[in-house]
Formats: sequence, structure tokens, C-alpha cells
Amino acid sequence: MHDLQYTAIGFVVGALVGMTGVGGGSLTTPLLIVLFGVAPATAVGTDLLFAAVTKTAGSLVHGYNHTIDWRLVRRLASGSVPGTMLTLLTLSHLDMASGGARMIISVFLTIALLLTAGVLVARPKIVELYSRHVGELTERAAAIATVCVGAALGVVVTISSVGAGALGVTALVLLYPRLPTVRIVGSDIAHAVPLTLVAGLGHGIMGSLDLHVLLALLMGSLPGIFVGSLMSTRVPDVALRYVLAATLILVSGKLAVDTRDHYARTITSTGSAPTSTGSASGR
Repeated sequence: MHDLQYTAIGFVVGALVGMTGVGGGSLTTPLLIVLFGVAPATAVGTDLLFAAVTKTAGSLVHGYNHTIDWRLVRRLASGSVPGTMLTLLTLSHLDMASGGARMIISVFLTIALLLTAGVLVARPKIVELYSRHVGELTERAAAIATVCVGAALGVVVTISSVGAGALGVTALVLLYPRLPTVRIVGSDIAHAVPLTLVAGLGHGIMGSLDLHVLLALLMGSLPGIFVGSLMSTRVPDVALRYVLAATLILVSGKLAVDTRDHYARTITSTGSAPTSTGSASGR
């Protein structure tokens, strides 16, 4: 029964990605945690490899259409890959099944979801304020800032699996205002492939991965992306962004409540706060 539900989630997420381009994939991890009780670390690791596969398909399309700026991809990856590896090294010293690790991941995930929701709604205003007060950077300054953005994404995405899309695109829009949106989106999707692949494989090595769930999600997402792409021209973009943002806020709120309740139950049952030290075990 769960297989069909996982596939349905994959289809919905794939359709949202196909319709919005970014942001839809942020739902996978919190839905796995909230609806199915998947351990946060396992949900993150599974979603990262899920994203790597789906983003690869998107990159092939953008590559064929020549809508990827490989200069941006290299700059982002120069920061994100080292950031991802350092974050994985830090996580490897934690017991990923412990209450402390669950708390860290859940808090990061909640914050990343709220940031993504805010960016989806307020992106035009953010761009306007940035243009007014900062303006266009020099090529050197933009390059340095892009590497720093990549490093920040590496940390956030490795811990929460959220942010590579909406946050990455918004940062690139600010740093490269003259670049066509389609090339920014294409570059962000292409950069997400090495980022999510390295992070996902790292989580897999630590045991934070469920291949069964991954395959079920992919069975739904691939046709979902196709259907969403067909519907993208028929549904207003603004309406989609607001609906998606509202959904992310609701899910993040539910996740925050569940995390608080889990923390309270842990303290009640053990008499002390959960720790995050120990071996890097799986789920």
C-alpha cells in the first residue's frame, strides 16, 4: 500500500517541478517524514538521490536546448562540493538515528522550507530591493559571491535536502540580472546534479537511504514531470507559487510541531535531552 502512496507523492512532486521549475521538490522530504514517519536522516538521503536523478533528466533537456551557463555551474560547484563534503564529514561523527541528529535535521529542514516559501512569494520584491540598494556587481565580485552561495547551498542542502532550487535560482537572479531566466534555471538545475549526487551518496554510505522508497518515488516522478510540463502553460505562475508557498508553510509547521512533540517525549522517557554523538548508523 505504501508503495502506491510513495509513487503518488513522486507524481505530485514531479508535476510541481514540471509546472514551477523550482520549489516543488522541497515537499518530498517533509512529506516522507510527516505522512509516513520516515526517519529524518533517511528521508533526506533518499530525497537527495531522488533529486539527483530527476535533475539529471532536467539537465539533459536544458543541455539539449543550450540553456545552461557552465561558467555559473562551475562557480557554484566550486563552493557547494567542498561545502557538501565538509558537512558530510561532520554528520559522519553523529549517530544519524539519535534524537539529537533528528532534531538538527528537523530544525534545518523547517528553516529551509520557510525560506523557500518566502522566496517563492517575495522574489520580485527581493530582486527590486537588491537592484535598488546593491545593483549589478563586477564580474570578479559576482564570481566570488557565486562560490559563497554554492558553499551555503552545499551545507543547507546536505542537511535538509531543500534549497537547491528556489534559493539557488533567486541568488543567481540577483547576481546575474542580465542573464535570461531560462539560462539561470537551466544552470541551477545542472548544478543541483553534482550537489545532490555527492550529498546523496554520502548519506547512503552512512546508511541514511531507503532504496525501496527511492524507486517508488521515481516511478511516479518521471511521468509527473512530463504531465506538469504540459500543464505549465495553462496554470498561472503566480497562483502556483502562492499555492506551493502556502503548502510549504503548512508542512513546515506540522514538522515543527512533530519535532517539538518528539523532543518532549524523549525528555519525558529518558529524563534528559537527546544527544547526537555516537556511531554513524543508518536509520
